[in-house]
Amino acid sequence: MKWYNYLAALAGGFFTANIIPHLVKGMTGQEFPSPFGVPSGVGLSTPIENVIWAMINLTLSYVLLRVSKVKFDNTISMVLVFLGVALCAFMCASNFGSNPNL
Repeated sequence: MKWYNYLAALAGGFFTANIIPHLVKGMTGQEFPSPFGVPSGVGLSTPIENVIWAMINLTLSYVLLRVSKVKFDNTISMVLVFLGVALCAFMCASNFGSNPNL
């Protein structure tokens, strides 16, 4: 695999993890920060906007993981997907854990 396949695997893992909070908050009818909020990423977005953002993340995740040619038997690519998921999870925990609006 080329270097950009590994970068796509990392980004694909990141966007995969980012689906979860937006989809859950949107489906439960709760407001949650998204890029559609004002200010972007900080202000609360409607549940519909969060579902839209989750679907955008799902599409990006799918495309990136297909481009990356991730396979279960390629340990390096699977570790990078895991690191992408972990990176997003820790960023969300840090950011949203300190947000008094949530």
